[in-house]
Amino acid sequence: MLLALTGSLAVAASPAELLAAYTAEAGAPASAVRGEAFFTSRHGREWACASCHGVKPVQDGKHAATGKVIGPLAPAFNPQRFTDAGKADKWFRRNCQDVVGRTCTAAEKADVLACLVSLR
Repeated sequence: MLLALTGSLAVAASPAELLAAYTAEAGAPASAVRGEAFFTSRHGREWACASCHGVKPVQDGKHAATGKVIGPLAPAFNPQRFTDAGKADKWFRRNCQDVVGRTCTAAEKADVLACLVSLR
């Protein structure tokens, strides 16, 4: 039973906890300025993060290919965002493939998350 509780705690997170984890993994401080630049750039591919989430992701976005509505990405505007480490990693993995054609580095994730938590 203790293992089950411990496992569920590992999944629980807050945006600040995820930011601290990505920053520690990167070994360098996160930068909201770099995160904003990463978020709005196309990286030689068809889409940027902003293509679906909006330049300032504080309101609903829309998937560029499917048209599906995407809730606000900034945690201050959508309290459910970045509260599950597994879900955050899953979406970073999928979206980084679309945006940069590879897995994002811990530094890139930290920078993007620093930008998102700075939006008020």
